[in-house]
Amino acid sequence: MASTTYPTTRLSRDRAALLFIDHQVGLLLGVHDQDQEQLRRNVIALAKMAAAYQLPVVVTTSADDGPNGALLPELAAELPGVEVVRRPGEIDAFDNAEFAEAVKATGRDQLIIAGISTDVCVAFAALSAVAADYQVHAVLDASGTWNALASQAAAHRMGNAGVVLNSTVAVGAELQADWRRDGGQELAVLYAGHAIPFYGSLISYAMRNAQQAGQG
Repeated sequence: MASTTYPTTRLSRDRAALLFIDHQVGLLLGVHDQDQEQLRRNVIALAKMAAAYQLPVVVTTSADDGPNGALLPELAAELPGVEVVRRPGEIDAFDNAEFAEAVKATGRDQLIIAGISTDVCVAFAALSAVAADYQVHAVLDASGTWNALASQAAAHRMGNAGVVLNSTVAVGAELQADWRRDGGQELAVLYAGHAIPFYGSLISYAMRNAQQAGQG
């Protein structure tokens, strides 16, 4: 997309699809640019958002019968009806015809992409998607790589190409748009349980105050 202004790139439930690229048990062990547990929680949060907002999901793995390992079991559990595209060798997921066709079949023009590694699997797919005229959001805190410098270089490259650099919490908020819409309660719960655990304390505090006010 030519324009990267917020009104143009703002995520919509009716236009967005989620792509999970190479969130595999072996690759996760190599992530050192951020906390591995936080990354895992963010990935699960994104999967739960897909269910809450009824977003199409495409999942792919790379050589998952080798050292890269299988898809994260927690992610697989959140997506029971989603068939995994198992790439035998293609590094850029869009070089795999089955993956590219699965993305096209969603009928969506906004792609929310996360994966391991940020500088290869995410960046290459994001760049290919932009070239194919998709509007792309790369979720950096649900992606990871081997060191901070590689992550920074990938973010710079993607940003220059028109990819919107985003976070798990911001993606959820952008899709929700208004807490009064359907999905607001589900978003608050997954924030508290996964993306930003401190939010659970805020919810508890607010509920306790409301109860006390009602008793008064």
